[in-house]
Amino acid sequence: MRTWLRLEGLAILVLCVGLYARMGAAWPVFALGFLAPDLSFAAWLFGPRIGARAYNLAHSEIGPVALGLIGLWAAPTLTPLALIWGAHVGFDRMLGYGLKIGASFERTHLGPIGRRGIGKAVAGV
Repeated sequence: MRTWLRLEGLAILVLCVGLYARMGAAWPVFALGFLAPDLSFAAWLFGPRIGARAYNLAHSEIGPVALGLIGLWAAPTLTPLALIWGAHVGFDRMLGYGLKIGASFERTHLGPIGRRGIGKAVAGV
């Protein structure tokens, strides 16, 4: 199941980057915007529960989809931003970074990450 979810992340990444390229939007904007969702890590300064919630909001597929729909129907300038955001979420999923479960950074919906997660993945557990 984990491999399938990572492949879905890859598919989202490829789709968003491909659509962004077809739009002819600026690649420097893509490079800067691609890292923007990771600014949500700053919320961990306010505690793990707030950090996990902020991370999940910034790394859920709901945000880019909603922004993309707004871009399609009301504000076309938002569409490239939605694609950048979607590409970031897809990239993270492809790497195995999932939404945080509870207030833990290591526990995600795609399985554990970090030292314990890597060891389990290598051992095949």
